[in-house]
Amino acid sequence: MNGLPYFCRGPVVRGFGRGSKELGIPTANFPMSVVDNLPADISTGIYYGWARVDSGEIHKMVMSIGWNPYYKNTKKSMETHLIHKFKEDFYGQTLSVAMVGYIRPERGFNSLEELIAAIRGDIEEAKKKLDLPEHLKLKEDNFFRSSVSTTSDEIMNGH
Repeated sequence: MNGLPYFCRGPVVRGFGRGSKELGIPTANFPMSVVDNLPADISTGIYYGWARVDSGEIHKMVMSIGWNPYYKNTKKSMETHLIHKFKEDFYGQTLSVAMVGYIRPERGFNSLEELIAAIRGDIEEAKKKLDLPEHLKLKEDNFFRSSVSTTSDEIMNGH
């Protein structure tokens, strides 16, 4: 992926409602305005990187970009799982992410259990890769120090 690292920021919106309920893996979803502005060199698949809600702590994350073949989505989505336990939902708050690496392409699964196992494997791979010095330094990027207030008119995407 030549376009990495890739930074984006926008408000957290309600997704399909499957992350926490069906998968036990909560996700924060970007609005279509962020998804639609992804550059062509960002392929669908599973990414890892850093994320922050509003001006909180920066956490490791994994993100799925695409159509989620298991669910046969008709709309492309960006679903971010922050590797941290939050006490409550943060709909409407600002999510800032730095995508720093690519794990795998998206693919279909024969069962929900197979999908959950793959996501858990992605999370473990992300945790390890984000401890590498070249990825750890991106946690300190100026992007995470810049303003986090966004409205639906202020959505930031870029390299």
